Amino acid sequence: MTVLDCGGRALDLSECRVMGVLNITPDSFSDGGDFFSLEHALARGREMAAAGAAIIDVGGESTRPGAAPVSAAEEIRRVTPVISALHRELSIPISIDTSKADVMRAAVDAGAGLINDVRALREPGALTAAVELHVPVCLMHMQGEPRTMQMAPGYIDVVAEVRDFLLSRVAACESAGIDRCCLLIDPGFGFGKDLHHNLTLMRRLPELVEPGLPLVTGVSRKSMIGNILDKPAEQRLFGSVALASLAAWHGSLLIRAHDVAASVDAVNVINAVRRHN
Repeated sequence: MTVLDCGGRALDLSECRVMGVLNITPDSFSDGGDFFSLEHALARGREMAAAGAAIIDVGGESTRPGAAPVSAAEEIRRVTPVISALHRELSIPISIDTSKADVMRAAVDAGAGLINDVRALREPGALTAAVELHVPVCLMHMQGEPRTMQMAPGYIDVVAEVRDFLLSRVAACESAGIDRCCLLIDPGFGFGKDLHHNLTLMRRLPELVEPGLPLVTGVSRKSMIGNILDKPAEQRLFGSVALASLAAWHGSLLIRAHDVAASVDAVNVINAVRRHN
């Protein structure tokens, strides 16, 4: 049974759960600008918690392909009021989606209990900050940088290369003083990967579950679904739920989703089937 201590709040990953996505940005690919005000962000956080989210992931910088960088000061300005308010009002953990050491510190000080880093603690000072903050960390694989990652991604064996990278980052974290039991891994669907790479990762997801670390899967509304169905982001609910269900069946323990209620229902059905077997 895996229960993470997220800043004094438990995240029970004994079976698959849903992480609600809350972007405090004007330019995220799916919901950019929708929750940019504190009032709208809090309403969305309450809605996701009521729908069954086990944790809410707050981000202040878009990492969509082509996204422009945001300063640490601006990111802190965007996320800390939301994290503070959600932490006061809700009982579930809040995570911070960032790669910057200063943002990690400010967010945890505001009440965040987990760090979700698309760059796997490779930015200057990030690993040191994570060691000092004593909260769980999700390490994600990304080939390249957000502005250029989808131009020409290439792999010999995408699953082996993603797995090797993630395990190397786990080893770096352990060497720095972070306990393995505080680490999660994310293959980074859509981050420097084309449709073939993404589909291969989904088919072979059990190979990433095998090392025994909680696996986080984020496919909600992503372009891989748009490429398959030829639909814009706002029409990708059913495709998102289908992939979330596959990921849960393959052993992912945390599904990152915009559409929390539908994803929770799907995950709960998968959990029931797995418990029955």
